[in-house]
Amino acid sequence: MIVCVCKSVSDRKIRAAIADGADSFDELQFELGVTTCCGRCEASVREVMAQCGVCETHCGVERSAPLHPVEITFYERKAA
Repeated sequence: MIVCVCKSVSDRKIRAAIADGADSFDELQFELGVTTCCGRCEASVREVMAQCGVCETHCGVERSAPLHPVEITFYERKAA
């Protein structure tokens, strides 16, 4: 699955980089270029890291906590 569309980075590439020794978000950013353009892939990159067991020890993200809680507000549209 493509995680970073801007740089065409898949979850496989991220897992391979982690297997080759990348053990922080900064290293993945440097090696693969993830989150360096639009930044929309950050949560997905961190999720792949968490699945590989990297985040708990290196980037400070805990699995039990949501990555980026988002509050959604719906507005009612009224006719003019």
